[in-house]
Amino acid sequence: MTTAPSPATNAPAAPPAEPKNALDRFFEITKRGSTIGTEIRGGIVTFVTMAYIVILNPIILSTPDIDGNVLDGGAVAAATALTAGVMTLLFGIVTRLPFAFAAGLGINAFLAFSVVGSVTWPEAMALVMINGAVIVLLAATGLRKMIFDAVPVQLKLAITVGIGLFIAFIGFVNAGFVTATGNPSPPIDLGVGGSVATIPTLMFVVTLLIGGVLMSLRTKGAILIALVSGTIISAIIAAIWPDSGFVFDFSGGIVGVPDLSLIGQVDFGFDLGRVSGVALVMIVFTLIFSNFFDAMGTMTGLAGEAGLADKKGDFPRIKSALVIEGVGAIAGGATSSSSATVFVESGSGIGEGARTGFATSITGVLFLLAMFFAPLTGLVPGEIAAAALVLVGALMLSQIKNIDFSDFRVLLPVFLTATVMPMTYSIANGIGAGFVSWIVVNALSGRAKTIHPLLWIVGFGFVLFFARGPIEAAFGVA
Repeated sequence: MTTAPSPATNAPAAPPAEPKNALDRFFEITKRGSTIGTEIRGGIVTFVTMAYIVILNPIILSTPDIDGNVLDGGAVAAATALTAGVMTLLFGIVTRLPFAFAAGLGINAFLAFSVVGSVTWPEAMALVMINGAVIVLLAATGLRKMIFDAVPVQLKLAITVGIGLFIAFIGFVNAGFVTATGNPSPPIDLGVGGSVATIPTLMFVVTLLIGGVLMSLRTKGAILIALVSGTIISAIIAAIWPDSGFVFDFSGGIVGVPDLSLIGQVDFGFDLGRVSGVALVMIVFTLIFSNFFDAMGTMTGLAGEAGLADKKGDFPRIKSALVIEGVGAIAGGATSSSSATVFVESGSGIGEGARTGFATSITGVLFLLAMFFAPLTGLVPGEIAAAALVLVGALMLSQIKNIDFSDFRVLLPVFLTATVMPMTYSIANGIGAGFVSWIVVNALSGRAKTIHPLLWIVGFGFVLFFARGPIEAAFGVA
């Protein structure tokens, strides 16, 4: 049975609401259908889900370099918070987009586990700065945007879906809900021995379900309420049961003067007697590809989730966004905190309704404050924050409805893009698999002319990226 349309059905759309003040006008808060309260809440949620990086980054960067030197953990934590705060504020004010910055997990792991075995930490950070300078140049000349435009819209949507699966998988792993078995089959399992066997993992499930119910009821602040609820319950459990697995330790105080001694500790005088020029080029090449496409993929996914992307996947002030992302790499290298890049966890704030750079600015200020309140950044247990990632991953997966899977030339690249990301723990790997498969499948099935010339170049670059191991071996690079 159908109903007659209401008299207002064919009426012209109501004019957009006028901005309430200068702040509203600058950040386009009302124009994007948001409110100052929503933006503040979204900025806080984004910070809460990202704050773990201030704790985790020093742990990852604790690997001794070729000379046996290690970076001071407290100094890395302070530098991480400072760089995240400054870059997030800069990005929010210049681009007015709800994307926050912090040390990229993929790049810091690459530095710690692959680079400093050949160079010192100051030299490694110099390489990060070189990587950032190249990215800024590509963005400023418009080449980065041209490459971005050459990507088919189906792959851009697949990137959104893949990132959703990726951050959900990060959440599952961080919570201990999914663990490595150490066996060929199965390589991963649920919890411990196929069951949820720890209190922290159980609290992850509880927090996830609290958030899921609240989001189903369209409760404002659902993710934030879930995070606060999970943290409070965990603190109560820790007080009653000391062996629960939760640690809330404030014995060292909650306020301290940040140690910023690592700022400027970079060295461009590479010792070519210990590392070859070819090896340095390959390191920079890997950094550029990881930084370039991880950021592009993340921004694409977040813009789509925020409803800020058009049909081509473009979003407001994209050129400025891409330039500042490169500046983040330079800043991260200069502070020895690794490349600062846009974080997929920004999706948690977007899930709360954040749509503008005002939310980003709130996140940036909180990161700056985190320099002085380092112990508080660990107040929210990692398992609780992980629940927010899974909730956001579910939201981002919804973009899959906009992809037409009737053509296998679309289906296979989209499938590879979305699955390789979580399986290899790398956004860049997923994008590369999608790009290369798109080119090969379409070129060999009679649609070579539909492939943008730049996509061919990028695809070839990804082939080199995937084959960098044999290439290094051919040149005698360790």
